[in-house]
Amino acid sequence: MTSALDADALRAELVAPHGPYSALDVVPTTRSTNADLAKAAVAGAADRTVLLSEEQTAGQGRRGRTWSSPRGGLYLSVLFRPTDVPAQRLPWLNLLAGVALVRVARSLEVPAALKWPNDLLLGSAQRKGAGILSEITAGVAQAVVVGIGLNVAPLPSDVQPAPGGLEPTSLADEGATADRNAIAISLLRELGALEAKWRETGGDPFASGLHEEYQQHSATVGERVRVELAGGVQLHGTAQRIEADGTLVVRAQDGTDHGVSAGDVVHLRRA
Repeated sequence: MTSALDADALRAELVAPHGPYSALDVVPTTRSTNADLAKAAVAGAADRTVLLSEEQTAGQGRRGRTWSSPRGGLYLSVLFRPTDVPAQRLPWLNLLAGVALVRVARSLEVPAALKWPNDLLLGSAQRKGAGILSEITAGVAQAVVVGIGLNVAPLPSDVQPAPGGLEPTSLADEGATADRNAIAISLLRELGALEAKWRETGGDPFASGLHEEYQQHSATVGERVRVELAGGVQLHGTAQRIEADGTLVVRAQDGTDHGVSAGDVVHLRRA
């Protein structure tokens, strides 16, 4: 599972005319594939450009956090330019990437679910196996970089828990045996197919079937949660549903519903 990524093999499977992507590159190391593709977007990189790295030295997470990126994982970013999709629907690219991750994990016979908005949970213990970070590129119309960090090989013992106390895991730690090239091809194919259908429907999560599939995979909807918002504010309640714009609706303890567009969600154990 720790064999090197083969750029030529990935291009042969994934880059047009054989696949959905316009360009694909693999680098041995970088600070952040998201940051690199954001710069490339400003310089005019094509829609559906892919960048993978063997490791990241400053991988990005939400709220400026770092993402641990040891060798043996799968770290990639994709530049999308969905110019015909309304801006308010762009957050679905983040959720769409989660659905792609679930499909891949389950194809490897690893139980998988999604914690809103950006975590892949693996195994019966629902430990964190991947994170997603989607960023709209400043100064470039309708350019979104979707970054995915997926733990593939067995994790070293010093990897720290994610925010909210989620224990880390990997596909290998959950029993998967496919190599990284095969996983990369599978993940990028699923991501490309989901994004194409979503884009064809103008980013409509209902017409594309994305909303239904996401909710089926959600480990958050129906759970008691604590949402840590900006400024140290906390919202306690029960997650009700995902809205059309990708926000999470949480019913507070006083019965009022709150739409949450950003925040750290902690699943609370049932009494």
